[in-house]
Amino acid sequence: MTEIRPFRIDVPQSDLDDLRERLGRTRWGAAIPGKGWERGVPEDYLRELAEYWRTEYDWRAHEAALNEYPQFTTEIDGANIHFLHVRSPEPNALPLLLTHGWPGSVVEFLDMIGPLTDPAAHGGDPADAFHLVIPSMPGYGFSGPVKDTGWNVDRIARAYKELMSRLGYERYGTQGGDMGAFVSPSLGKQDADHVVGVHVNAASYGFIPYGEVSDEELATFTDVEKARIARLKNWTDNGSAYFQVQATQPQTLSYGLTDSPVGQLAWIVEKFKVWTYPTEALPEEAIDRDRMLTDVMLYWLTDTFGSAANLYYENMHSGGDWSQERGTMPTGVAVFAEDIAIRRYAEYGYNIVHWSDFERGGHFAAMEVPDLLTADVRAFFRTLR
Repeated sequence: MTEIRPFRIDVPQSDLDDLRERLGRTRWGAAIPGKGWERGVPEDYLRELAEYWRTEYDWRAHEAALNEYPQFTTEIDGANIHFLHVRSPEPNALPLLLTHGWPGSVVEFLDMIGPLTDPAAHGGDPADAFHLVIPSMPGYGFSGPVKDTGWNVDRIARAYKELMSRLGYERYGTQGGDMGAFVSPSLGKQDADHVVGVHVNAASYGFIPYGEVSDEELATFTDVEKARIARLKNWTDNGSAYFQVQATQPQTLSYGLTDSPVGQLAWIVEKFKVWTYPTEALPEEAIDRDRMLTDVMLYWLTDTFGSAANLYYENMHSGGDWSQERGTMPTGVAVFAEDIAIRRYAEYGYNIVHWSDFERGGHFAAMEVPDLLTADVRAFFRTLR
């Protein structure tokens, strides 16, 4: 079945009523003594955010905003794939597939759609225009839960290869962050005859050292590289618990967070806090509160928290191309202030032709600093059109 079907978001009112009722019945437990985020999301912050979600956040307004973009679904390899497909008014625009990660969604890219598809209307050069394809990863958001196991990043890349073929795009680029920084390079390898280049941000494995860095090698590091190694060590020591759980027991975790909206909110908003720039600030200082809640809603309303978390398990257990054999695909990397990628390690495995270091922005660059990410994507693909 290769049919591409138009799609429109229309969440039943009963689902919204159920969410509000659940939020109102939250069992909070005993507060842990102390203040701040060192033990996780503070109760006072989460109570206020949950109450805002229950009483002030307007899903219908954000649903309508999402529905302004053309959306479709198609079945590939047994999975439903939901995607936005926004064509540029420029006839020579380059097709570009944008891939989100966890705990992201298609809403990450909303502030980039206009500037990328119609740069002339946003102060840019029309020669930099793109036709955009923005899928919800299999198992995420309106793609819905996957129906079988084995959906690791390489299988997702194969599905995206088929998606771009169905859309009739014979020459295109791909960009991704977080899990998208795995999927996009895999797509570049699997569809090298059609992909012109791969751009990534929020890159980790494949763009960082494997194992410990010796004192001798560390002595050759720049101050920027030393800061990234320190950030990586802090993540390993203090911030990787979510990774370990999702890569080993995602099903166990999913029961509680699929049943409790506050539990799901806490699990996701913690990452918005610690992965945005500056990490010491509240996440709302980097990302609009409603945009953050809309991202959470795409997990809650579609019952995809469990299948989304399962991607970590699949990557760790069902195999994947994690080799360091150097590829030839032109690769561009944008490294924002809270990222950890280091060029000398990325060059072991990738043909790095473009590298940008930024002093602001974090893991969710498409939402935090869409202007910087947009400009970097334009600059990278400008020589590959």
